[in-house]
Amino acid sequence: MVRIGPWVAVPVRRSSLIAAAISLLLLLGGAVATLSMGRLGIDLADLPSALMGEARGKNAFVLNRLRGPRLVVAIGTGAAFGLSGALFQSVTRNPLGSPDVIGLGAGAGAGAAAAALFLPDVMPIAVGSLLGGLIAMAVVYFSTGTGFRSPGRLVVAGIGVAAMATALTQYVVYAVERDKASALTAYINGSLSARSWEDATTIWIVLLVCVPFAALLARPLSIGEMGDDTSTGLGARPARTATAAIALSIVLSAGAVSVAGPIAFISLTAPQIAKRVTRSGGPHLVMSTLLGALLLVLADLTAQQLPLFDDLPVGLYTMAVGGGYLGYLLIREWHRPV
Repeated sequence: MVRIGPWVAVPVRRSSLIAAAISLLLLLGGAVATLSMGRLGIDLADLPSALMGEARGKNAFVLNRLRGPRLVVAIGTGAAFGLSGALFQSVTRNPLGSPDVIGLGAGAGAGAAAAALFLPDVMPIAVGSLLGGLIAMAVVYFSTGTGFRSPGRLVVAGIGVAAMATALTQYVVYAVERDKASALTAYINGSLSARSWEDATTIWIVLLVCVPFAALLARPLSIGEMGDDTSTGLGARPARTATAAIALSIVLSAGAVSVAGPIAFISLTAPQIAKRVTRSGGPHLVMSTLLGALLLVLADLTAQQLPLFDDLPVGLYTMAVGGGYLGYLLIREWHRPV
């Protein structure tokens, strides 16, 4: 039990507390490595003073322009994806569920592609990506006939929307000029290159707005895991909770996509890892948020430092790892007794 003042007591499992502490330490280590490794890295001896605002010359450039914004965006984006996936999977009660499944990532990619082809000097790619994701979710919402209340219909509608959005994206990649196609391909695969403090501000505002609402949903989501009949008997409103959780999940994913592109599989894998390291029931919102940030920071560190490739989009690394993890989950589901 963790006490906050004399009147507030929050029940916390010891395993969850240990897992969260380890995740925070690993995240701190990944952040230090991101700022210090490589030819342009800041020396460890100079890092504390640089973080205190005393950076000069090369260190100031690396911290304020090159790696600092990129790191802050990676932490915020990973946290948003992780929390988004935890909300979505808790509502659908499906370990294979994530906002990617219902077409948000594909819609965002199509929006970015449309902006690059039809409004190249009018609309930034990031704005097109955000609008594309929101339009895709609007199509899914109305095509199900029940809004966000039916997880099964959501998945079916999302698959159809994702297929159409992917077709548009591939057409645009072939239609635009080669230089624009290269930049667009990097973005729609998910990239943290050339991020700015404006991008960092955007994703952290999204988090600051959404996290309190997610905290309010934690208890109804935990009750909802007992089943709709039981949760209704306990005074919960499962349909309203599901709609609110999925809407919040979409907002978090859309915010993350707007600054980094549709980075795949973070929202799928983070909640599943959180469930396994805590070994407890519940929506695992805090652990999923921490692990989403950790996974993306480590993936971006790999993208920057792996000597075999020249700063590939981080989404390709998360796709490779997440694809393998998805295969593992599918095999587990197939072998589970009916």
